[in-house]
Amino acid sequence: MSGLRYDTTRCVHEHATVGTGIWYAATVIDKLEVTRGIAASPDAVYAAISDVTRMGEWSDECHTCEWHEGFDSPKVGATFDGHNRNGDKNWTTQGKVVEADPGRAFTFECSAGDVHYATWGYRIEPTDGGCRVTEWTENLLPESVLKYGVKISGVEHRPGKNREMMGTTLARLAAQLEG
Repeated sequence: MSGLRYDTTRCVHEHATVGTGIWYAATVIDKLEVTRGIAASPDAVYAAISDVTRMGEWSDECHTCEWHEGFDSPKVGATFDGHNRNGDKNWTTQGKVVEADPGRAFTFECSAGDVHYATWGYRIEPTDGGCRVTEWTENLLPESVLKYGVKISGVEHRPGKNREMMGTTLARLAAQLEG
């Protein structure tokens, strides 16, 4: 099934990947969402995704995260480093938790130096068989530094790469929690 859904802030194009249970939505403001059903409780999903030290189990790009001194759990204001790689490119970003609602939502801002370049989040909705998990990201990278981002990460088309990685992240999360 595909189509357009409109709201007051953006135009969204949705489509499903046949047989995967994954929905993709891309917006004209560089917001991207991927949704998947997971046969696990909302609390179990939240516990897994909000423990940033486990991100390397799910993500293709972010292989390691660690909480900054004074933090050891997901609470609003907690900060952490995320270590990323793509081929021979390696870089570290700083995350700051801006929403931590057990069983419902986990959101963090990503920064490099003083530049808040993206926000990443997860929404969790209960279903009869477990929950529906939406991973989303909003790209806030100013156009003036897009080429620098490509140089650091080696990723030419960030929205496409993010969509691919988000599908992989949710598939690995489902496999771990359902298996």
